[in-house]
Amino acid sequence: MLSPLDIAKRQLTLTTHRIHTLPVVVLMPHSRCNCRCVMCDIWQANRNGHELSRDDLAAHLDDFRKLNVQWVVLSGGEALMHANLFALCELFKDLAIKVTLLSTGLLLERYAAEVVRWCDEVTVSLDGSRAVHDAIRRVPRAFDRLAEGVAALKALDPGFRVTARCVVQRANFADLPRLIDAAHALGLDQLSLLAADVSTEAFNRPRPWDAERVAEVALSPDEVTAFARILDEVIDRYAPDFASGFIAETPEKLRRLPRYFAALNGDGDFPPTRCNAPWVSTVVEADGTVRPCFFHDPLGNIHEHSLETILNAEPAQAFRRHLDVRRDAICRKCVCTLHLSPVSSV
Repeated sequence: MLSPLDIAKRQLTLTTHRIHTLPVVVLMPHSRCNCRCVMCDIWQANRNGHELSRDDLAAHLDDFRKLNVQWVVLSGGEALMHANLFALCELFKDLAIKVTLLSTGLLLERYAAEVVRWCDEVTVSLDGSRAVHDAIRRVPRAFDRLAEGVAALKALDPGFRVTARCVVQRANFADLPRLIDAAHALGLDQLSLLAADVSTEAFNRPRPWDAERVAEVALSPDEVTAFARILDEVIDRYAPDFASGFIAETPEKLRRLPRYFAALNGDGDFPPTRCNAPWVSTVVEADGTVRPCFFHDPLGNIHEHSLETILNAEPAQAFRRHLDVRRDAICRKCVCTLHLSPVSSV
């Protein structure tokens, strides 16, 4: 439950565009990755990796306290490739901040004991049933290693929450029923689905993809039609999973996915965006770059200024003041929105 003061500060942030409270920090502690996914270019930067040290973050803990950060999401790259990830987690635990680890799953078995000790939950990337997952990840035994990692976490603490996120794309949309079955077989607690981003410079793209590269990941018009049909079948067949929340999205929200891919093909509008991420969260990358979200331009760097200074500098406030997520070209195509109401807990 949020305190009346927290609610007032969050409302003040939304109305003044000055960050008075920051519920969520998405942190990329390490820039390299141990997969070579077809829909992501992060792995192509492996030769020039960056990572944030304990001292780098410790210098900003006063801002974490001041802004009442409640939730840190460890993203990547693969955070478990960090030289001392759990020293960073210890900093957050000292502030009673919830820690979620996003992971490819390849190193979970090796670090299972530390993950259970220092993290509150894990979200693994799951791209489909075994063969489909391995083909997308382009790593031998990627699915089996993920399964072994999840089993190791559950063996240490059966109640430890492990969820999965699937990036829907050309290579796996037809595998959706088998993906859901695989998530159950792995013993996961929940499955979430989002569309692949093919239109921005996020995920280490030096420039947006050209049409040929987009076509490798996005769905063609015929595939959009097939996906919509598969989705209708899934919504009917897996109704108990929607009712229980095992599938995180509602049927109505999942039906946005074919609409997104159709819009990429020039068929109709993109689904309306509802997001307040720049007002309730920030992204800190492994080289210290601070962004309002994954997709918009940087606001500054924590190696040069404090986090609070960056977020409340006039350019950052002006960005939020003038951002209309319903019309902004980047926001309209966004695949990964966040919306927290003034009274929502993280």
